[in-house]
Amino acid sequence: MKKEYDYLIVGAGIYGSTFACMAHRQGKRCLVIDKRHHRGGNIYCENIEGINVHKYGAHIFHTSNKKVWEFVNSIVEFNRYTNSPIANYKGKQYNLPFNMNTFYQMWGVLTPAEAQAMIEEQRQEALAKMKAEGVTEPRNLEEQAQLLIGKDIYEILIKGYTEKQWGRKCSELPAFIIKRLPVRFVHDNNYFNDRFQGIPMGGFNKLIDGMLEGVETRLDVDFFDDRQHWEQIADKILYTGKLDEYYGYRFGKLEYRTVRFEEEILDMPNFQGNAVMNFTDAEVPYTRIIEHKHFEMFGEDVYRCPKTVISREYSSEWKEGMEPYYSVNDEKNMSLYQQYRDLADREENLILGGHLAEYKYYDMAPIVEKVMGLFDD
Repeated sequence: MKKEYDYLIVGAGIYGSTFACMAHRQGKRCLVIDKRHHRGGNIYCENIEGINVHKYGAHIFHTSNKKVWEFVNSIVEFNRYTNSPIANYKGKQYNLPFNMNTFYQMWGVLTPAEAQAMIEEQRQEALAKMKAEGVTEPRNLEEQAQLLIGKDIYEILIKGYTEKQWGRKCSELPAFIIKRLPVRFVHDNNYFNDRFQGIPMGGFNKLIDGMLEGVETRLDVDFFDDRQHWEQIADKILYTGKLDEYYGYRFGKLEYRTVRFEEEILDMPNFQGNAVMNFTDAEVPYTRIIEHKHFEMFGEDVYRCPKTVISREYSSEWKEGMEPYYSVNDEKNMSLYQQYRDLADREENLILGGHLAEYKYYDMAPIVEKVMGLFDD
């Protein structure tokens, strides 16, 4: 018996929306459902005071894949936003990622050779300390970071921020979390190395709405409220939710970190002069402040809008009822995830996609690239 749809897509985020777009273009019958009241998942924006506010944290699209960039720009034109975050440590500001501007602000050095010498001196100090303790490989994030960048930058720009983000001391976090750090001996505050980056003109809702144009979508619908019905209406299911929930938590629950947002409308046109400000000292309870208008308003446009909207971000352990943001990819959780993945891999009509179903951190562009690859194949 022919079913009503070729694909039931559970979740209207970036993965589900890209998949629906590609399938719809191939003439497939798709139904997208989402338990939230809006489309877009975590990239959803709400217009407040004429400003597109990233309700689930800042998102910047960046890629070096020209095909991906042309695809998203065929749906909505992207602006010229360049991500150049600032770190604030006890009232003093530093440019990110680590570059010659940062090294001048940190030590007053003027040349790449001076900066390299300062970092190497501190790296050797960290290495000597480990050797004195009979250790040849970094045992934790703290040792790994100091081997990469030295004590000063670690203590001022990494330690406090990371411990707030993960809720654990850096000496208790695995070294692999910070295997690489972007270090540049040039004056370049562009956070990403990708060829292309920007924000959709009019916000990310424009991108999602364009992807889902012509695709049947139902909101405020929870797959698990009537699972038997949803499993029967389509040939295949694309599932983008939590994988442990899909299998009724039969092996136990995967762990996540979550983020709480404290939003405020300010009666001023410009609060911090930058979209992203990280607060790296432990005494400040939030990890960063996002000033949303700077994603889409540049130069004098900032002052044509008399108000601004900021969001303070607080990181914490995930509990039931909270939004799961970051997977805790330690040995225990990865072993648990693999048990669930083994179940999923035995199902012919189930496709998993996205950061929850795959229990890994994803930027947006790799998701789009991955989905495009599925349809290329």
